[in-house]
Amino acid sequence: MKAGFWTAPDGADEPMTIMPLDLDTAATGRGRTASGAVSFLATASGEALARRCARAALLLPDIAQALDAQTADAPGHLFDLTDFEAEDRELIDQIVGEGEVSGLVTLPDGVIAHIQEATMAGLWRVRFTNADGALAADYIETASIPEIVKRGAIVNAREVDIGAPPAGAMNVMPVLAEIAERARAHQPGAPSHIINFSLLPMSPGDMDCLQQRLGAGPVRLVSRGYGTCRVLATAIRNVWSVQFLNAMDTIILDTLEIGGPPIAVCAADEDFRDSAGRLREIHEAYFT
Repeated sequence: MKAGFWTAPDGADEPMTIMPLDLDTAATGRGRTASGAVSFLATASGEALARRCARAALLLPDIAQALDAQTADAPGHLFDLTDFEAEDRELIDQIVGEGEVSGLVTLPDGVIAHIQEATMAGLWRVRFTNADGALAADYIETASIPEIVKRGAIVNAREVDIGAPPAGAMNVMPVLAEIAERARAHQPGAPSHIINFSLLPMSPGDMDCLQQRLGAGPVRLVSRGYGTCRVLATAIRNVWSVQFLNAMDTIILDTLEIGGPPIAVCAADEDFRDSAGRLREIHEAYFT
């Protein structure tokens, strides 16, 4: 049996290379946690930076208000940081930190969206780089998942071509038929349908056939909370690979989800209220 749906032949790692490309450290805030952000603001250099960055400080109550009004099924709210001074963006980096979910959306013409959840769930930092690797856009978004993830997953998405059964097929043909039917029937907002390969007998040939006929889409995300969850949009509309791994990077749950973005990487309604409260506490403690 194959170790997992997106385990490549001969153990190649390429299909799940999903961590964001490195941008300039000062522009990205990589590695900052919630406690680290608060600790920085309490230092003399943090206080000095906060005094110099009035534009960033004025944005915080607006973001908190947007979080309070946000729901998981509603469109997100964007705060454009592209023309902010470098120090203002650095201060925002320090405040929001880095949460559990990160990843990439690969778009046409070499544009890449770099996704990073803040330490406050439901708050996201999204940066676009062009084909030359230069920063093209930078914004904060309040949403269950950034809109570019949803849009990227349907760019050039197609329906399943079931085709002829491969030699030695065991269960792949009924699985492909189930995927095709469920993907066509899915309606926005409806619960996802889950196919669990950890329980379903599938031969290596079955899994190779699935990889070839579903293909890989442009969205790759990873959540590192109580373990690791890897999420990949396939090339089929509404079909996602979702894998959970233990501390030894062994796949312990290997599934396809047919529906919207998997809940493993999405914020819930209660997350927005909690995050709004945390952001207000930071603003009141260090900026008023």
